[in-house]
Amino acid sequence: MADAKVIPFDEDRPRRRVAGSRRVRAVPAPEPVAEAVEAAVAEPAAVESAGAAWDRRIAGGLAFLRRRVTGDYEVDEFGYDKELTDQVLMSLMRPLFDKYFRVEVKGIENIPAEGGALIVANHSGTLPLDGLMMQVAVHDHHPAQRHLRLLAADLVFMLPVVNELARKAGHTLACSEDAQRLLEAGELVGVMPEGFKGIGKPFGDRYKLQRFGRGGFVSTALRAGTPIVPCSIVGAEEIYPMVGNAKTVARLLGIPYFPITPTFPWLGPLGAVPLPTKWTIQFGEPIATDGYPPEAAEDPMLMFNLTDEVREQIQHTLYKLLVQRRSVFF
Repeated sequence: MADAKVIPFDEDRPRRRVAGSRRVRAVPAPEPVAEAVEAAVAEPAAVESAGAAWDRRIAGGLAFLRRRVTGDYEVDEFGYDKELTDQVLMSLMRPLFDKYFRVEVKGIENIPAEGGALIVANHSGTLPLDGLMMQVAVHDHHPAQRHLRLLAADLVFMLPVVNELARKAGHTLACSEDAQRLLEAGELVGVMPEGFKGIGKPFGDRYKLQRFGRGGFVSTALRAGTPIVPCSIVGAEEIYPMVGNAKTVARLLGIPYFPITPTFPWLGPLGAVPLPTKWTIQFGEPIATDGYPPEAAEDPMLMFNLTDEVREQIQHTLYKLLVQRRSVFF
């Protein structure tokens, strides 16, 4: 009878060689089996890690609610609530930014890592969603996760619920005094000089910049000695194609315009849903203002030239982005 082949099962047990037998090496487990064993060993650790993450989230949420209830949170002199903005308001706007409008951000490195700066952008879209998306772009894409303080029209602060949310999100009245105080405190300030003329323009005038006012934003930047960062936004013009304006209704309601779009007011509340256009937000190279003397803020010719320079840079970038765009929706 031939000798049996012995396969060692225990590496630590002393082995005896049987006369006439051959030594057989242990066969390693196939790779899929080895991977399965490793995964089985690692799975409890992964489950434990995920559980710990959920525990931290729940604990953080409960602590946040406790501070809200007890009033143990801080707001600045303008009513800005940083914690509420980071944990709630940004979370509400982020799905629109990432999934719905799929915003592509360019030139974020042109925004300084610290210190004050004035970001000047075009305004469009019938409803001011472009300002909110610009706020998310600065916070989520800037390496320092900076917060943008938007200057808003007085109408915003006359609406009951909108007023409170705007203050909590860091918005303040579009006046030079508030803007200068924020800039001198080292904040990023966003302004859209077109105002209602830009946001309420007809669809046929899309991406044609309206008048930038009298250059008050330039005077504010000169007084604070902060750079001006031009910003161009493509995609907002098409979310509510404004094909008409019911001026009589607007006067009765006390609002600058009453938009008529292909879906509003015909579809009721459903017509207020914006179209899912593809957005691009590009921040241009900053224009320095700290090299001018203090009296430069009172020079009307200088303010006109700088205002025109900012406007031309934004308009040129808009045209360039439109040429590069493949589709309104993709």
